[in-house]
Order: sequence, then structure tokens, then C-alpha cells
Amino acid sequence: GFTLGAGGFCVFMLLCETDGFRRFLRSAKHFNYTIRVLGKGETWKGGDYMSPPGGGQKVRLLKSALEDIQEENKVILFFPVHDYDTVVALMCVQLLKYTGFVVQGHICVLFICRLFPLLRLMFSFFLGFIGYAPNLKQMLSDWSGADSDSDQLFFTKIYINPEKRVSCGFLKLYYEVMLKFEDGRVRARNVLYDTLPVIVHGNGPTKLQINYLGNYIPNLWMFETGCTICNEDLRPLSGLQESEYPVVVIGIFIQQPTPFVTVFFERLLNLKYPKNRLRLFIYNQEYHHEPHVRTFLEYHESEYQGVKLIGPEEDIDPETSRDIGFDMCREDIDCVYFFSIDVDVVLKNRDTLRILIELNKPFIAPMMSKPGRLWTNFWGALSADGYYARSEDYVDIVQGRRVGLWNVPYVSNIFLIKADTLRTDLKDPDLFESETLDPDMAFCSKVRDKGVFMFVTNMHTFGRVLSTENYQTNHLHNDLWQIFENPVEWEERYIHENYSKVLKDGLIEMPCPDVYWFPVFTDVACKHLIEEMEHFGQWSGGGNVDKRIQGGYENVPTIDIHMNQVGYDKEWHKFLLDYVAPVTEKMYPGYFTRAQFDLAFVVRYKPDEQPALSPHHDASTFTINIALNQVGVDYQGGGCRFLRYNCSVTAPRRGWALMHPGRLTHYHEGLPTVEGVRYISVSFVDP
Repeated sequence: GFTLGAGGFCVFMLLCETDGFRRFLRSAKHFNYTIRVLGKGETWKGGDYMSPPGGGQKVRLLKSALEDIQEENKVILFFPVHDYDTVVALMCVQLLKYTGFVVQGHICVLFICRLFPLLRLMFSFFLGFIGYAPNLKQMLSDWSGADSDSDQLFFTKIYINPEKRVSCGFLKLYYEVMLKFEDGRVRARNVLYDTLPVIVHGNGPTKLQINYLGNYIPNLWMFETGCTICNEDLRPLSGLQESEYPVVVIGIFIQQPTPFVTVFFERLLNLKYPKNRLRLFIYNQEYHHEPHVRTFLEYHESEYQGVKLIGPEEDIDPETSRDIGFDMCREDIDCVYFFSIDVDVVLKNRDTLRILIELNKPFIAPMMSKPGRLWTNFWGALSADGYYARSEDYVDIVQGRRVGLWNVPYVSNIFLIKADTLRTDLKDPDLFESETLDPDMAFCSKVRDKGVFMFVTNMHTFGRVLSTENYQTNHLHNDLWQIFENPVEWEERYIHENYSKVLKDGLIEMPCPDVYWFPVFTDVACKHLIEEMEHFGQWSGGGNVDKRIQGGYENVPTIDIHMNQVGYDKEWHKFLLDYVAPVTEKMYPGYFTRAQFDLAFVVRYKPDEQPALSPHHDASTFTINIALNQVGVDYQGGGCRFLRYNCSVTAPRRGWALMHPGRLTHYHEGLPTVEGVRYISVSFVDP
């Protein structure tokens, strides 16, 4: 209880510890309330609160507790918050001031009137009371009901009884609460009456609002200090031996064709966590991704403590697969956490798993976004029909203006959950099933109903989520086509790591006059382009007659495949516009290009096929020539000679582009390839 002179105490009902109860205790401690718990460890027999009657057990417990109190000036605040949906917002002296019961010498019984605007109805229900111990004893003296009887009916009868009403003061409260930031603190504000509530209670549909307010009050997050509790109750892993790390089951879910799956597994391998403390559960619904999964397991399965794989041939639906994954952790006595990751998650932060474990929450997710958009893997609020709604703080959280831990109503794609939570609160086998909701929404709804808080953290940059809407699987390396849908991931996969230095630091060489040489492609990009063309296989014959080009005749033909033959012309134009045009405009001042092209193609040189190319001009304003494989490793010879300057580039670097004018001054030839196979990508830009 809180101490008032002789020492009153505040009584709070509890049947089991939950996130909500811990939130209440933290708020009470902040304002120096001391809590006495009634009913802890006792089986609840007072109903389920979803259908009347019920709640009588609370009255019986309080009546029994009051029998031991003899002091007449003992002040009692009783708050039967069975759903743990209450936050203390102000100090107890302000509570006494606001109720005014000390002066009157009465009990103040609090009723909440909540308006349901859609139904145009007003409902009242008993919330709690504050008063002197003798007065409370008198009020409860008539109680003789069963634990399953209605406490609401009991207190309502007191309210409507004129004789009993004389000795009790009743407050009817209707509130709409929002946050008020001022003077280095944050408080709840009743917008209807412009008052500051002492205690904020959310029930039924308002539970989500109390969760939102509970992210801030009392003074949990303020603009001046940021998050004040984010470093409390941590579970540090530093200093532990590898054998002491908690065992984690990582659930990987592949439910649709998804780009960059190979990269996903590469990042999984790079997580900073002992692999001998990790067990993998992999669910793959897509035959297209079987080679990616098989390759990963072929090389790395032995590094993990254990692996369970469910493939598409087993015909298990996605909802059931997630329950199976949970069971793998529930049934393993060594499992401490289940880490669920959808394969469309780009896990950039190698410390993600460690960070989440150290935050020590029953359920926590790292915030993931989509580049250039306000989309994230969490919702800040729900609409009336249970779908997405934007909370007041959502944009600030997404854009990093508010950083901390946030209790939210919905998360997806990636989360960490304690095994103990799966074995207790979330032990039901059908967490993802619903007749009306999508599986992810059904899961979050059931997690909320069980009183488990879903936290999301944006205290670190963790990664992003891929777009999968337009992903096609009709090519060998389908990720090459993702330059529009997932440009950030495409760039990381295919653009040379030193490309940024080309414009910023001048990483450009000039091996011949007005010929510029700079890095643009990764080794992976080069490899994928070669393999894509060889997979397509329809190489030209190298003759002068070529129906693929305007006029149907090529003066200096090569054995090649055009980008438009493999459906890559739009993507190639995007590449030229984003990564070549800026270099062109830097090195040829005053020239502006839209990177248009009639011809862009991959050329193959072989000693017994076409080893070289005779001198020629290009049908372009400028030409881009990118080496796709490595001289001295994949082939011998090759290169390009500019006749006017008697200057040759004989050791082209894989992934580097040669850029030179196409006409008049840069008459050039392809030098003979004497061994192996040489591949180059050529673009005639601005013909």
C-alpha cells in the first residue's frame, strides 16, 4: 500500500503474473505505491469476463483481507484489475485530492461510463473504490455470494439503493485519453474534461489504447530522455562460454517464390551466435526453392545442432507448419527461444539474435521496413474491424524520431518468443487458424487475448523486408530482374562494392585517351549474366545477316545474345541510367544522356569459334564494355586496341567497365582470345 500518515495500503487483484501485471507494478513503483496482492496462487473461479455473471471471488478476497485491518484511518484503494490493463499515472496524494473523499469521510466508488459510438449506447461498470477501512468493511458486510456471482451487480445495487448511496460517493467517468508531453515528463490527458487521470484503465476494445499509452506513461519515453526502461531487466550474453548460450530453434518459412533466397541463407550463416546452440526448422512450400535449400544444407547442415526440413512434397499447409515449428521448441527441454523468420526478411544486422535475447522479453520483434516506404513489419494500432490503422506515433517510430521498445498489436515476418511462453500462455495448437482472419492476424489476435505483449524494437537498424509481389521464376537467375522491385537488394548483390568511390573519390582510370575504366559489377553479377546467356543458349552465328537488328545487316558481327532476347532490356536500361549515366556525365562534362540503346548484348569469344573482332566504329555516342570473366583464369589473350592511339587494354578486370566514344576518334578492334572462353557485355548508348 501507499503510506498516508498511519499507513494506508493499496490492494490489487492478481491470479498470475503477466506482462500487464509487470507494467502495473512498474507504474505503481514509479509513484511510490506499495502493492498488496490478493488471490495470488489461488485458482480463479470468478468467470471468464466475457460473459456474465462473475467476479465475486474478488469481493470475497477483499472482504477477508479487510478483517485483519483495525486502524480506522487506514486508506484503502481497491482496484480489481483482473485483465492487468491498468497504469498508475499520478501520485497517490493527487488521487486523494481529486476524489475528495477524505474531507467527506465517505467511500468513493468509481464507475466507468464508456460510450460505444457505433451502437449509440452508454454502459456503466464498477471499476474500483477508495476509502477508509471501516467504511469499506461496512459496504462489503452484506456480501455472501459465491465466487461465480456478479461483483458488478452487487455494487450496482449499492449504487441504486438510496440509503446505501448516502454513505458512498460515486464518480461516473467517461474518458478519451491522449498523451501530454510537457516539462520533461509525459502524462495521460482526458481530452473531454482537460484533466490528468490518476489511474488509466483500459478494458475490452480499449486494451489496445492502454497498451499504447503504457509505452509512455509514467515517463517511460520522453522527448528529452528517450526510452528510460530499455536497459532494465536485460539478459546479457557477453562473457558467456559458447556452451552457456541459450538454445534457439530458428524457424525459416518459405511460403512463396521469393527473390534472393541464396542471400538469405548467407546472412543466416553470418549471424553472430554459436551454431552449435542453434537448431533449424525449415519449411519450404516452393519447388522452385528446393535447390537453394538443398545447397545450403549440403554445405552447412553439420554446423548446426540439428535440422528439421519440411519440403513441398509433404503438402503441409503454412499454418500447420508454424505450429509444427513451435512444437519443435516446446517439446525440446533445452529450447529457450523460438526465432521465427520468413525468407523475405533481409537480416542485415549480424547481432540481431543476440540483441533480441538480451532485451529479455517474452515476445519481441526487430523493426523491419521497406526502403523508401512507411511500410514495416508492425502495426501501431488496429481499426474497428481488426485491420491496419496508423497510430499517432507510427511515423516517428518508423523514421527513428522515437526510439525504444514498443508494445504493439501486430507484428509479422520476424520475431523472437520465449519457449516458456509457448509452453504456457501460447500452448494452444491452432494459434494461426481462424475462420475470418488471415493466419498472421489470427496469431497476433490470440497472442493479445492471452495477455502476452508483442514488443517491437527500433533501437538498432536490423534490416528490411523484400517485395515479392511481381517475382517471376521463368529464368535461371531470376534475381537479376529485381532491379525495379527490390533495388537496394539488387544493388548490394550485383553492383561492385567500390562503385560508390567512382563518383565520390574519383576511382576511375584512363588507360587510353578518353577511355575510362571503373568498377561496376560484382563477381556474382558477372557469373549470373554469363550463366543466364548460356542457359538461354541461342547465340548468333556471327554472320553479317542479322534479323535482330534494324536493316538486318551487321558490318562487323559478333557471336552474341541481345538483352531483349532474354527479356532484360528494360532492366538493362535501368542499370545504364542509374549506374553508367552518372559516370558519363562526370567524365564527359556538358554531355547529358538518357542511356538509350538499340543494341546491348553479351559477346562470346572462343579460339575455335570467334577469337577476335576486326577494326570498327560502334553505332553509338559512347560504348560500355564490361568484362564478365577473368583473363589469366578463364581465358588467355583478348582485350581491346584503339588504333588511333595505338593503345591497348590487354588485362581487363572482371566487373570493370570500359567507357569510350563510339564514333570518329575511337576506331578499335577486339584482340584475339587464344585459350578458354571470354565474355563481355557491350552496350551502344545513345545511337
